[in-house]
Amino acid sequence: MAVREQVYGFFIPSVTLIGIGAHKEIPAKIRALGGTKPLLVTDKGITGIGMTDQIVKLLKEAKMDCVVYDETIPNPTDANVHAGVEVYKKNKCDSLITLGGGSSHDCGKGVGLVIANGGKIHDFEGVDKSTKPMPPYVAVNTTAGTASEMTRFCIITDLSRKVKMAIVDWRVTPGIAIDDPLLMMGMPPALTAATGMDALTHAVEAYVSTIATPMTDACAEKAIELIFEHLRPAVANGQDINAREGMCYAQYLAGMAFNNASLGHVHAMAHQLGGFYDLPHGECNAILLPHVEKFNLIAKVERFAKMAKLMGENIEGLSPRAAAEKALDAIRQLSADVGIPSGLIELGKRYGKDVKKKDIAVMTGNAQKDACGFTNPRCPKDADVAAIFEAAL
Repeated sequence: MAVREQVYGFFIPSVTLIGIGAHKEIPAKIRALGGTKPLLVTDKGITGIGMTDQIVKLLKEAKMDCVVYDETIPNPTDANVHAGVEVYKKNKCDSLITLGGGSSHDCGKGVGLVIANGGKIHDFEGVDKSTKPMPPYVAVNTTAGTASEMTRFCIITDLSRKVKMAIVDWRVTPGIAIDDPLLMMGMPPALTAATGMDALTHAVEAYVSTIATPMTDACAEKAIELIFEHLRPAVANGQDINAREGMCYAQYLAGMAFNNASLGHVHAMAHQLGGFYDLPHGECNAILLPHVEKFNLIAKVERFAKMAKLMGENIEGLSPRAAAEKALDAIRQLSADVGIPSGLIELGKRYGKDVKKKDIAVMTGNAQKDACGFTNPRCPKDADVAAIFEAAL
């Protein structure tokens, strides 16, 4: 009998530091990678709370010069990336540090891709389009959700097309990732909730992915358990260091899962909402998650039933289908408990955006081309995606 060959990769940073005080290792780690003058990519929010100065001071105490680019915006754009490239070149930097959540990391990854390979960031849309290694790179995480500090994913908005470009490239995986719960203590409840639900989406989508493996399953299962244990306390009390540290591990494990099993149509659709309306990624994911997984449920009933148990639901005596439905109920309840808006229209109003039914057709077409959807466990037709968007309104 012929055996079909299928090889799975597993991508993570060479070194990861997780724990209280881990950020103090930044100077030593950038130096260990060969960097002497890093470009620190971050955003105005991080600078505004004094964290950028804190890291710059740490570097200066280690006698290391540093240049700051803090113009990254939520849903970073091609213009962001190219501006960062110019700052890197003008100041003759030789390495990268990214400080923040997914936006800062994605922007920094884009800068590194262009610095190393030339061209424009658009040249790298798709899978493994780079040919040269990134500059020395340390990613310092300040949120517990995106896991961008450890992944090979880079999401950049193309302003001309109003589309989020999905760049998946093993070379953008940071050399060293740092997750320090001390840097997350000041994160407000709404951001804690959004990033936590983003992490849950990563774990769930990886768990039902068509290319899930025993390694990604192990990561996804533990991530789901930890999120249901620690997200509510972290939202309720941001100074709860145990909850913050628990979410550090949860989001990192979820990252390990989706970085290798990929994602699904929640992300494929959320990317369109971010590109079209500039809506926050985590909350888009949270709103779409139960709707997309309701569609996916018949493809992975046993997996959803197991997830329900991981989420703390009592499934004793239930049929697999009834148990699977419990997982969807648990997702909805967690989302409500942490204050996620009930629908996309409500989310849009919160951020001054007008989410319109008439835009669904365009977003559906773009979502169907998004690389994240290729591993969704059920193949939706355009009408299915449009119906999910409409149900989530």
